Amino acid sequence: MNAQPPNIGQSRPQSRPVIRQLDESAANRIAAGEVVERPASAVKELVENALDAGATRVEIAYADGGKTLIRIRDDGCGMTDADLPLALSRHATSKIDGSDLLNIHTFGFRGEALPSLGAVGRLVITSRAEGFEAAQIAVSGGAIGPVKPAALNRGTLVELRDLFFATPARLKFMRTDRAEAQAIADVVKRLAMAEPYVSFTLRDVSGGGDGREVFRADAEQGELFGALAGRLARILGRDFTDNAVAIDADREGIRLTGYAALPTYSRGAAVEQFLFVNGRPVRDKMLIGALRAAYMDFLSRDRHPAAALFLTCDTERVDVNVHPAKAEVRFRESGIPRGLIVTAIRHALAQAGHRASSTVATATLGAFRPEPEPAQARLDIPPRVYQMDRPSLGAIRTSYAAQAPAFDEAAPVWQAPSARAEAPPPEDRQLQHTPLGAARAQVHENYIIAQTETGMVIVDQHAAHERLVYERLKRQMAEKGIAAQALLIPEIVDLSAGDAALLLEHAEALSRLGLTIEPFGGTAIAVRETPAILGQINAAALLRDVLDELADLGDSQLVLARIDAVLSRMACHGSVRSGRRMQVDEMNALLREMEATPHSGQCNHGRPTYVELKLADIERLFGRT
Repeated sequence: MNAQPPNIGQSRPQSRPVIRQLDESAANRIAAGEVVERPASAVKELVENALDAGATRVEIAYADGGKTLIRIRDDGCGMTDADLPLALSRHATSKIDGSDLLNIHTFGFRGEALPSLGAVGRLVITSRAEGFEAAQIAVSGGAIGPVKPAALNRGTLVELRDLFFATPARLKFMRTDRAEAQAIADVVKRLAMAEPYVSFTLRDVSGGGDGREVFRADAEQGELFGALAGRLARILGRDFTDNAVAIDADREGIRLTGYAALPTYSRGAAVEQFLFVNGRPVRDKMLIGALRAAYMDFLSRDRHPAAALFLTCDTERVDVNVHPAKAEVRFRESGIPRGLIVTAIRHALAQAGHRASSTVATATLGAFRPEPEPAQARLDIPPRVYQMDRPSLGAIRTSYAAQAPAFDEAAPVWQAPSARAEAPPPEDRQLQHTPLGAARAQVHENYIIAQTETGMVIVDQHAAHERLVYERLKRQMAEKGIAAQALLIPEIVDLSAGDAALLLEHAEALSRLGLTIEPFGGTAIAVRETPAILGQINAAALLRDVLDELADLGDSQLVLARIDAVLSRMACHGSVRSGRRMQVDEMNALLREMEATPHSGQCNHGRPTYVELKLADIERLFGRT
């Protein structure tokens, strides 16, 4: 218990410390600690160099998760024999002249990557510029060798072996080969999204030879949205692009493009959120918070949206030199890109109307699997394929008669306690041409079965009507505004000086939501009004929750989220309940209102309100194809 904790400053020198100038090798190793965190960081820096050199094809290979070998080959502009020694000097770069650190149009600009990698590994660079002979230079642990002639057609070949051999302590913090390889693949895929017109190949050569191809993305053709959709389908899968809406919006000189997935295509973790600023992949808290705010009204807290968004603006309006790995950026007017992301995504999702993710139908069909016959199961005989004709007109008429009320009374064998079929109304043929079709039956007093031109739709009547009522309540509130209730005695909340100043900066925005605050001397804040719809609340707790969100994301949607939560509960109580029997005209009216209402494809918690099954898929289940 008497042992002293190993804190910084615990072992203080007995004499005055002497300030020393570190040598170049030590300085490069320290810089490498910031720039090169793991093998994936080295891959990122080297691939970005290739892209800055104008490469149209980049080939990446690694061994043992990048710990023993990283090899990058590109067809860019290359370097001359005179450029190679300079490229290994700290803060030597061809991308900026040093006069303007905001006017940056390249991935890299600091000139730290190559000398840092050479300080902690064994680095060999072979390059050839047009009109010059190929040359090669090697550096090992910071010791730079002479420039030598080499053989190379064009571009640059960089080989980095034994990463961190010069700093063995760093090796102890490396993760498994598989984890490091996954991190490399993630970096390459992000850069591939940013450059859809560039070909990328990633190989694992751990066993020697050509190794195994881990990822490949050939250069896309065509206009930007088509090329981006093709590249995203290659990286994230066709399901993402099939269930995403295109985003193209601009505000005050900032443009937002990309794709945002439907709420019903949500994920259990934030693994498919890709954000780019002027083509640079970033992981920025403010932008991620804006993405989350855009889906706030459609997803529960345990679900996460999927999106690939690209912000483009003048380089003078964003600072990319605020993070050692350039993973974060800082906007001059942060409210503009945040507001653009929120409004653009919400507008695109509203235009999608009642559309729901097709993966829901795929999962539903996956649950409908016929059990194999015992003999087939034992002998591993493939299931028989039945060739059947379409039902005749007489059979259809008989089927309709069997669903009529008179037939229902005369033949008790058709009756079921929790299912009811409806005779088709006169306008049935026209209704089948609508997106959600014509109501045919209600089962378990909760699910509406509708027939469309190409299949059938199953609707959760309670979830669907709850969303319709919720959207109606939101429209009414938007038209009339958020009513505020004045507190008889204002609630005084003591805060720190910084927190009080931060809240007062957002006082006007909070007032529009019915939460009125004002300074009350010193660092105290007086709460004068609260949103009437929230009823009696703990104002101090609400303010502190708002402060937490402001500190984390730079903006707060907490008050609006609580108001929406109340509206959601009101919609739940005011909607058609499960267990209520509906007439055919009521069911059709519900289907038509769903078609006309934005966001009706998912309930207030992001779950689907309906599932559409195509006739071809249903017939496949029964072996009719």
